[in-house]
Amino acid sequence: MKYTIKKYSQEDYSIWNDFVDQSKNATFLFHRDFMEYHKDRFEDFSLLVFENQKLRAVLPANKKGNAVYSHQGLTYGGLVYLPKLKAEKVESILDEILLFLKENQVDTFYYKPVPNFYFSEGNATMDFFLLKRGAVLERKEMNLAVNLQAPLKISKSKMKHFRRIENLDLDIFEEEDFDPFWKKILEPRLAEKFNVKPVHSKEEMALLKSKFQKNIRQYSAYRNDEIIAGITIFETKNVVKSQYGATSKMGEEFRALDFLFINLIHKYKRKGKHFFDMGIVGEENELGYNQGLLAQKEELGCTVYNQDFYKIQIK
Repeated sequence: MKYTIKKYSQEDYSIWNDFVDQSKNATFLFHRDFMEYHKDRFEDFSLLVFENQKLRAVLPANKKGNAVYSHQGLTYGGLVYLPKLKAEKVESILDEILLFLKENQVDTFYYKPVPNFYFSEGNATMDFFLLKRGAVLERKEMNLAVNLQAPLKISKSKMKHFRRIENLDLDIFEEEDFDPFWKKILEPRLAEKFNVKPVHSKEEMALLKSKFQKNIRQYSAYRNDEIIAGITIFETKNVVKSQYGATSKMGEEFRALDFLFINLIHKYKRKGKHFFDMGIVGEENELGYNQGLLAQKEELGCTVYNQDFYKIQIK
């Protein structure tokens, strides 16, 4: 087979996006309009793989020093390819990519695939071939998600409070404007609790929303016209992910965030989504995870899935 690999350039914008739209294992995060909202922070090293001049795979990636990552600015990454591509060709493409990286003086390749539950056919092909070539599983995170295709397992205590909250006249709205949640809830609460800012600014989120209207949604809970909790959703074909979730001090008293989560879990189960992804619970402590966050998500009906991070030395 004759493979050709090239680094992404602006002239590849349309062919890249068209390929992502048709692929087996991509989400809207791999669209160039999403990848490039923070292009000033990363040196792009995304790759396109051609076989006899026909595009067969793309790899969202960035370069830092002598290392290439798939991609540090995204929650997940990995090799993207069409449904008909067989495992044997995936293996050949990996070898070509590793050779290309070596020729470009890259000494380390970091790889974080999209978790398997995002796709009905899974997403583990590259993992096997990476390990066979000497990659190591550098890190494994617990990714908490609710299986919406199975009976829900929300804890009795959560449901007890939920039924009590239902009588408190809380209103849930889907909002186009991120300003109320960002300015009144998310930014002040993150600053107060952790002395950090959201990964996305309000302006960045508004920009992304303008480009991905059907994929990015903001749900907020109000009491007496005052916002007390919010959840920002990233919606893909089979999965919805709570990208941000926060509540005010008043919202904590009313357990408004749980109220919002439970309503959204039921909403997306009715819509036929497969999973509700609540993200990882990793933390830099002795345990390696946040006990309180793990317990909270399990009580909302989540179970543990893997988010894997691989590292391979280029020889």
